[in-house]
Amino acid sequence: MKLRFGLQARLVIAMTVMLGVVLLVLLLLLQRQRQMREETEALGRDGVHSLVDTYLRDYAGSLARQMAENLANPMYYRDLELIGTVLRDNSRDSLVSYIRVYDLGGNLVHDGSVEIQGYGLPMGDPLAAAAVAAKGVSIQESPAVLEASAPILVGSERIGGVRVGLDLQVARRYEDRNLSQLRERMDELGGRHFRWLALPMTLLVLICVLAAWYVQRTLVRPIRTLASSARRIEAGDYAVERLHSTRTDEVGGLVRAFGRMSESVARHDREVRRMAYTDALTGLTNRLAFRESLDHRLLLLRGSGRQLALLFADIDDFKRVNDTLGHEAGDEALLQFSNRIREAVDKYGGDDALLARFGGDEFVILIQEGDVRDAATRLAEVLVAELRRPLDIQDRQVFLGTSIGITLFPEDASSASTLMKNGDIAMYQAKVAGKNGFRFYSRAMDHAVERRVHMEQELRGAWERGELSVAYQPICRTSDGRVVGAEALLRWQHPMLGMIAPSVFIDVAEQSGLIDGIGLRVLHAACNEAMRWANIGDGGERLFVSVNVSPRQLRKGDLPEIVAECLRETGLPASCLHLELTETAVISDELQAATMLARLHSTGVKVWLDDFGTGFSGLSHLRRVPVDGVKIDRSFIADLQRDPDDLALTTAIIAMAHSLGITVVAEGVEKETQYNLLSERGCDLVQGYWLSHPVSATEFAHLLVRRGR
Repeated sequence: MKLRFGLQARLVIAMTVMLGVVLLVLLLLLQRQRQMREETEALGRDGVHSLVDTYLRDYAGSLARQMAENLANPMYYRDLELIGTVLRDNSRDSLVSYIRVYDLGGNLVHDGSVEIQGYGLPMGDPLAAAAVAAKGVSIQESPAVLEASAPILVGSERIGGVRVGLDLQVARRYEDRNLSQLRERMDELGGRHFRWLALPMTLLVLICVLAAWYVQRTLVRPIRTLASSARRIEAGDYAVERLHSTRTDEVGGLVRAFGRMSESVARHDREVRRMAYTDALTGLTNRLAFRESLDHRLLLLRGSGRQLALLFADIDDFKRVNDTLGHEAGDEALLQFSNRIREAVDKYGGDDALLARFGGDEFVILIQEGDVRDAATRLAEVLVAELRRPLDIQDRQVFLGTSIGITLFPEDASSASTLMKNGDIAMYQAKVAGKNGFRFYSRAMDHAVERRVHMEQELRGAWERGELSVAYQPICRTSDGRVVGAEALLRWQHPMLGMIAPSVFIDVAEQSGLIDGIGLRVLHAACNEAMRWANIGDGGERLFVSVNVSPRQLRKGDLPEIVAECLRETGLPASCLHLELTETAVISDELQAATMLARLHSTGVKVWLDDFGTGFSGLSHLRRVPVDGVKIDRSFIADLQRDPDDLALTTAIIAMAHSLGITVVAEGVEKETQYNLLSERGCDLVQGYWLSHPVSATEFAHLLVRRGR
């Protein structure tokens, strides 16, 4: 049997020899250094201690005598303020632990503090008796303090004394610093002793050189050959000659394994390239491949007079699926969306159309056959219609939709990056316009984006600058015409732009996340104002205030806690606060909405469904998402007296809501005939310009006084 003497054994032996030599040298060095340290520390410690002790005693006695002289006059006149000043000036020395002035009876006169605790009382510390009894300067020592005391004399008459305590811990730290310096000198001395180790160290270097040569020959040289082959493979050259070796150790095994690996890498290269350009989830072209294809197509199209259309599609409210149903459901939604988009592109996009998943919930489509504007319009219309249909995910129907931005080459842009930027801008404008639609890019959109960014910047800090305010629109009961509450409405009076419509800046606040802070301030302001209304009128039923809640606030999940905290801080009864949620925000996810409404109801507040009828939800949703009231949208009220359909629908809403025990509020009442029709059909509450425009808090209070509520 052939004995295998491998690389690992060779390295172990070589390293063992070198380690033995190093350990021997270290042992000799440590032994010598220990002897030097013991000798030096033994000589230096006593000397440093003696020197410091002598210095402290001299310093303490001198300081005590000096202070006794300085305190003679203040002590004679019992000027405590001047005594305190003298003591505090001398207490600044880091060595001074305390200074105490006492009278002939050993009673404390001053300790340097402002309050002088223990004034007139005998000093009870262990060193006090000896200090009082001493006729002259006295030095005492305790484990922590070195004390010097001296009598205070007026002429030859003793009127008291002063005690000065020096902190021995500070002195010990001084000793330690000196000993540290001594150790540094000792280390320098130890360095000189290394010269006698020259011969062993030379031997060690020789051994290391021999070991390095051995490792070079048996290990490094073969590895260099492997590295050279690896660099060629890294550069894409997979035609590397397969390496062979007859060695029986680990290096030989490594060379042979590397040869097999290079062949395997070459086999899998094509598969890796395919995976690099394909989205793993949907199987579509990924962002990298799309960008390369777009650059190539634009290069071919330049100067040819042909056009190209880019469609940038983003799924509306996709984050809600991940947040409520989980990421697995989100992946399923993406798969269903991609399949629908692929079918539409295959049917209406032409042979040269390219579909790619750009990232997350974004998809990009390229069209370049025929009239690309008409083709892009037709494809966008089909996509909006197809993607509006509900998705079946986890035995539930999920409604999402898509917003599409369309940009053209070369009309809108000549480069790939600009073209994609324009598509993104157009897509964003489609979302701003109400989502679930498409928009073509125009130059004006750049200005719109800039205006939106500027508005967001202006909106930050608008509340602190006093530009934002809360107006209140009265809500009246139809049965007796009395004001029973008010809706809190946010207003922005810009110093340059004037009054900005809420429909403009509320969306900016939603998109930027500023709505969280603004909504909380509106809630607090409305609750505080509602508390003041309790002092107006005949003391009958209390007025309520209704506050609008944005979808973002609803989605965060902490709204019930925020509402409860606000009620506690303001003292407003929970029954006097009504929260208004938009119908679209509630029906988009009934399960989450039902859970949130249940938590809100637990705080005692009432929940109203705002803009009812615009979300095409139907009253069936009210059984699954319980609310306390619905506000019929103003679009149904506007033509109430002229349009029989609006009148019939409004009547049906009132009747069916009452059957469910739900309060009905009509907003946008601007004519007396509208008010009468609603009153005749049993509508509970109304609000609108015919009754009152939104007014300030002060004006609303005056209105309550005039009407006697």
